[in-house]
Amino acid sequence: MNTVQELTVRPLPGLPMFAVGQPIAQAICRALADTGDSLRDGDICVIAQKIVSKVEGRTVDLASLEPGEQAQALARRTGRDPGMAQAILDESAEIMRPHPAAIIARHRTGHVLANAGIDASNVAGGDEGTVLLWPVDPDASARRLRADLVRVSGARVGVVIADSMGRAWRIGTVGTAIGCAGLVVLEDRRGQGVDLYGRTLQATVIAVADSIAAMASLAMGEGDEGTPVAIVRGASRWVCGDDGAGAVSGLRPVEQDMFR
Repeated sequence: MNTVQELTVRPLPGLPMFAVGQPIAQAICRALADTGDSLRDGDICVIAQKIVSKVEGRTVDLASLEPGEQAQALARRTGRDPGMAQAILDESAEIMRPHPAAIIARHRTGHVLANAGIDASNVAGGDEGTVLLWPVDPDASARRLRADLVRVSGARVGVVIADSMGRAWRIGTVGTAIGCAGLVVLEDRRGQGVDLYGRTLQATVIAVADSIAAMASLAMGEGDEGTPVAIVRGASRWVCGDDGAGAVSGLRPVEQDMFR
């Protein structure tokens, strides 16, 4: 029987408005130090995708794109700006469901979400056509951030890069892990545990990284809170000594997709 452990999530105030090339790990450690705290072994840093993308220079001016025929057709079908349609196509491996409400796409990384993760909220120039793309490789970004945090703090930590994503069968968005390092992404309990009546678990696979992302995103907020980082404590049982398999290991293989 597993012992229930207290989980806490702490949004981190005092972070700057991040720009291209600005070191995120140093800013996190400095902001923690300003509160009289520091990273500890087993901490998990949940970092909003937007600041990672900003630091990596993933902004695009839609006016700079030249929409092709496919983008023009997609724009007509969905009522989107042709430049936005082209940006979505550029970031996608597959357009799964074009709709005026959202263009559901399989991102190059394998994640399925609206508009290939492209967003203008909390982006300078968003009203004038500047949008933000996901990191080129969110798992690689998480690995770099983890290495920087370990180097600066000396603590054994996990990193989750989180973005808000919808779900096909539910209303609303939930914080989801799109990049991960140093953390168990899935805890497979099948055949490993029992329920209250002693029955062996047959289908239980816990989405650890997504659950932590969701909890932290609630605390971080989605608007003008200005807290794009949260520290999760009490989850050290899932923090591993190496980088781990990354968030992509939690994606359902295409051949097992039950919603196609």
